[in-house]
Amino acid sequence: MQHKIILFIILSLFITINLNAQDKKMKYNPLTPEEERVIIHKGTERPFSGQYYYHTEKGTYTCKRCDAPLYRSDDKFDAQCGWPSFDDEIPGAVERKPDADGMRTEILCKNCGAHLGHVFLGEGFTSKNTRHCVNSISMNFVTAEKVQAVKTERAIFAGGCFWGVEHYFDDKEGVMSAISGYIGGTKKNPTYQEVCSGTSGHVEAVEVVFDPTIVSYEELARLFFEIHDPTQINRQGPDIGYQYRSAVFFTNDEQKKIAEKLIDILKKKGYKVATTVEKASEFWVAEDYHQDYYANTGKQPYCHFYQKRF
Repeated sequence: MQHKIILFIILSLFITINLNAQDKKMKYNPLTPEEERVIIHKGTERPFSGQYYYHTEKGTYTCKRCDAPLYRSDDKFDAQCGWPSFDDEIPGAVERKPDADGMRTEILCKNCGAHLGHVFLGEGFTSKNTRHCVNSISMNFVTAEKVQAVKTERAIFAGGCFWGVEHYFDDKEGVMSAISGYIGGTKKNPTYQEVCSGTSGHVEAVEVVFDPTIVSYEELARLFFEIHDPTQINRQGPDIGYQYRSAVFFTNDEQKKIAEKLIDILKKKGYKVATTVEKASEFWVAEDYHQDYYANTGKQPYCHFYQKRF
């Protein structure tokens, strides 16, 4: 009996600590009852009633619940539908899911899952043929001046299938977005099939936008070297081909120095590092079905896992 009591106490402490950790990690802005009705319970505000329907100021629209950037004012247009409309989102900011009604496509904040509204295709309002119909109440607005004051940085890593690399960076504190895409080739806007064929010269990579006041480039680079095997040449686990090679694509000289320093450390530890360090060229965002692959499918990475190397 005494052993059962002790086990119960330990289990209770574990659950309490875990819940507290989750609360700390997922700290959201407080919401009014009406905001909860729309954002949490997937309601809809009355048409023509939202504060951002007629809004034309330059800046960025952010998530009301978690402050993640969602849309740029340059992508906003008047669809005369009663709700703010955008023909594009900030890459990686919005998640699409089949609506419960079985007909529409719901859009949610990728960072926290807040309900934003719905997306419609093929209506012909703009050249992008896309309309994100968003509830004003789901958003805040940050002026262009304030956006410019927020200094973010950009890093690009290639280490095998971009699904797994994106998965690990998505969970890193300070990372604002992790986007799967292609880099290093010669063809503009390549398709997945073209990259897989090996004819375009691209590799699968992940573009990471981060807040340097929260996480440094070196921390991200160290994570990169610890979530894939940097000694493998033109492959990662079961994935074989040039597009799966290991590479760091630097956007400035400081990133180059840090990447080379870390590779030197690993070599001194006995690792035969195959990772190349190259200047970043144009990064092409991959098809929608590649974004948040593991989060959307409920699967786990099959060729990436964390292994401490530093």
